[in-house]
Amino acid sequence: MPNKSNVEMLENVKNSLANSQGFFVIDYRGLTVKESQELRRSLREANSEMKVYKNNIVRIALKEEGLPDIGENLVGTCAYVFFEKDPVDAAKAIKAKADALKKIEFVAGIADGKGLNAEEAKAYADLASREELMAQLVYVMASPLRGIASVCAGPARGLATVLKAAAEKLEEAA
Repeated sequence: MPNKSNVEMLENVKNSLANSQGFFVIDYRGLTVKESQELRRSLREANSEMKVYKNNIVRIALKEEGLPDIGENLVGTCAYVFFEKDPVDAAKAIKAKADALKKIEFVAGIADGKGLNAEEAKAYADLASREELMAQLVYVMASPLRGIASVCAGPARGLATVLKAAAEKLEEAA
């Protein structure tokens, strides 16, 4: 008969998986309580949440939920960072704290329905966020419009210049 706390933890893992778009697995060995709280706070700002579960329980939940198998990467001291929407924001928050503290490492993850190894998970931190991509798209779309507006305004600008020159010439003649 399974341990009651393990059954409850399995349900919690399944709920976390159901309420998120994916997660990153990090090795948080060596973090103090204060550093862990700072990490959790920065993850909350990125619409993410860090949870600590038993690795075997997570393996079982992934199998039962039909998610990619990343079980071989789940060894040692692991924390799971579940993100609600954008994996890039969560990865950037993890990387920022990892660079500052030198104690956190990416282990694995699941994002966009795909299992990730440590390098692939870390690569998400180097991508542009959704907001940055939207800003770039708006800029690219607006550039031709600016050009068209400039071309359309050219003849009117030329006419204004000619009229101004003619008016100055008439003023000089008078």
